[in-house]
Amino acid sequence: MDKIEKSVEDKKLKIGGYEFTSRLFVGTGKYPSMEVMSDALEASGTEVVTVAVRRVKIDDTRSLLDYIDTKKYKILPNTAGCYSADDAIRTARLARETGMSDMVKLEVLGNEKTLLPDPIETLKATQVLVKEGFTVLVYTSDDPIIAKKLEDAGAASVMPAGAPIGSGQGILNKNNIRIILESAKVPIIVDAGVGTASDVTIVMELGCDGVLLNTGVALAKDPVRMAKAMKLACESGRLAFLSGRIPKRLYAKASSPERDF
Repeated sequence: MDKIEKSVEDKKLKIGGYEFTSRLFVGTGKYPSMEVMSDALEASGTEVVTVAVRRVKIDDTRSLLDYIDTKKYKILPNTAGCYSADDAIRTARLARETGMSDMVKLEVLGNEKTLLPDPIETLKATQVLVKEGFTVLVYTSDDPIIAKKLEDAGAASVMPAGAPIGSGQGILNKNNIRIILESAKVPIIVDAGVGTASDVTIVMELGCDGVLLNTGVALAKDPVRMAKAMKLACESGRLAFLSGRIPKRLYAKASSPERDF
C-alpha cells in the first residue's frame, strides 16, 4: 500500500459484532425486475442488503433470497409494514428463526399515509429485542430526543429519516441530524428520503456513519447507473468529512500569496 492509499484508508463500520467496509446499505423493493435489482446491488458496492421479511416470497416457487448472493451480502431483515411493537417483535423473531439474521432493521410505523415511525412503539420493541439478543438497527424520526432514548435502550445503530420514506426529498433537517451526531456513541445511519447522489454526499459530509436507501435507486430511470452514483457519492462524502472542509467565510480570501517569496 503506497503513501496516498494509506492517507485515504478508512476504518471499518462496526455495528454490534459486525464489521463492514461499505457504508451504503441498499434495499430490495420496487425494482423493475429481480435481474435489475441484482445488477444494481452489484454496482452499489454494498455489503448489506435489506429485505422486508413480509415480502420475501415472490411466488410459490421463488423467493426474493434466490436472487441475492448470501455469500456476498449480509442480509438485513427489516420489519417493514409493522404498525405495533408486538407485530415488529414477531417479525424479527421469525427472521432469526428462519436463519436470516439476528441483526435486524426495526421499523414500527405510526400512520399508513405518512409512513412516519411511531416513537412509543418503536422504543418498546427496541427494548424487547435488545433483551432477546438482537443487534437492532432502529429506524426513527430525526428527533434528537427519541434518537438518544433508542441508543440508551441498547440499539446498535440509530437510523434517523432524512425525509419521509420514498419521498426523494433529501435531507430536510440537517440541524437535527447534527444534534443527533453530537451525542451519539453508536453509528448513525440516515435511512429514508434519499433521492439522488448529492443527498448521499450531504449525509456523509455531516459525519453520519452510513446511508440506507432503496427507492432512489430502484425507481431511477437507470437503477444500475444510479446505484453506482450512490456508491461514489457515499465514498466521496465520507472522504470529504474525514478531510475536514474549510470554514465558510462572508468575504473572499485570496488563495495565492499576497506577496512574492
